[in-house]
Amino acid sequence: MSRLDTQTHQGILETLPADKSAKADDALTLAGKRFHFIGAGGVGMCGLAQLMIGRQAIITGSDQMPGEPVTALCRLGADIRVGHCCENLNERTDAVVISAAIKENNPELRLARRRGLEVYKYAQMLGMLMDRYEGIAVGGTHGKSTTSGWLIHCLRQAGLDPNFIIGAQIGQLASSFGIGDSRHFVAEACEYDRSFLNLRPKIGCILNIEQDHLDYYRDEDEIVEAFAAFAGGVRDGGVLIANGQDANTTKAIGLVDTKHRCRTFGLDKNCDFYADNIALDNGLYAFDVYDNGRLLGRTRISLPGEHNVLNALAVVAMAVSAGLDPGRVLELLPEFTGIDRRLMLKGRFGRAPAGQITVLDDYAHHPTEIRASLAAIRQRYRPKRIWCIFQPHQYSRTRFLLDDFAESFKLADITIVPEIYFVRDSQA
Repeated sequence: MSRLDTQTHQGILETLPADKSAKADDALTLAGKRFHFIGAGGVGMCGLAQLMIGRQAIITGSDQMPGEPVTALCRLGADIRVGHCCENLNERTDAVVISAAIKENNPELRLARRRGLEVYKYAQMLGMLMDRYEGIAVGGTHGKSTTSGWLIHCLRQAGLDPNFIIGAQIGQLASSFGIGDSRHFVAEACEYDRSFLNLRPKIGCILNIEQDHLDYYRDEDEIVEAFAAFAGGVRDGGVLIANGQDANTTKAIGLVDTKHRCRTFGLDKNCDFYADNIALDNGLYAFDVYDNGRLLGRTRISLPGEHNVLNALAVVAMAVSAGLDPGRVLELLPEFTGIDRRLMLKGRFGRAPAGQITVLDDYAHHPTEIRASLAAIRQRYRPKRIWCIFQPHQYSRTRFLLDDFAESFKLADITIVPEIYFVRDSQA
């Protein structure tokens, strides 16, 4: 599967080489152009629209539901309507951007096609913007938002000030997007709809590969092939960062005839970047970090869970590949406090210590993520009992992974399951 052809969509955005003048070129291309966002309320779409507003583009759009993303865009001067209808599409619109959830029968999209307007999927527009920068794309079934946010934190604190769009708010920035002054552009690389094949990063990362999005992919092998295509899309002379202890990631890399370096991370000493002397203190990890057998130093992390040791190693590998001093990266890792809805502390009530109830919010919606989150909670809050209230996300995911879901709650003392959250697929 090859990267989606963005060369046919150059009327609004010309493909420019990545260099330090990218920000100025970007502003010149986008300034004064009118873009209509259908599905503007999604986190990614909202972030992209805000980034383009920052480049002086004129944004209109619509979403089926009101909410904070719509309100935020309106505060910045965008004209975002609730509901989809032909009247929302301004006659002076230059191009339309649609989210992956928008179907061809959407009235605004149908009108845009009748008018002959250029229509971009979110990922296509993101890819064309990234082409102007030294892109860093973080892919994987799990951990994309946390790892991307962590990397952004390290780059910013080290003075590199990247542009970025990710799928959740970074707690310390209260934002899921940012306009920077550097040549770097960090983004999540989502595998759904093969969206990540629109990205040609200088640094690509595969955190892990597992069965998911089976409403789109035929099976796990097809998912692995898609990740192989993503790995093959890393620019010549670039770097692929990959989980060296994940079987499917190793399989994907084996399918690619790469023209760039591949550097691995993991808990195995055969990986390029690996952790050793791992210690658990009050539910949080400290460990030594090595690069090809050379000790870089010792660090600790403020995010619970062994899975976050792996995420931290990926951050180190990407940050070092982007030019940061390894010692400085290890100093910055503990400062990151996480992103929205990833084991997020919502509050405590009741009498401390024995009677106090701690409420956490987590976005985990895959069995592997549920297991990792519950294990992290168990380590961090032992010996408290765990009540898990889990709303399944998507009918097809629940159906395909039902047995895994049933097993994933073993670490919870009590599990409550409300109605499935309907999104994207049918109830069949």
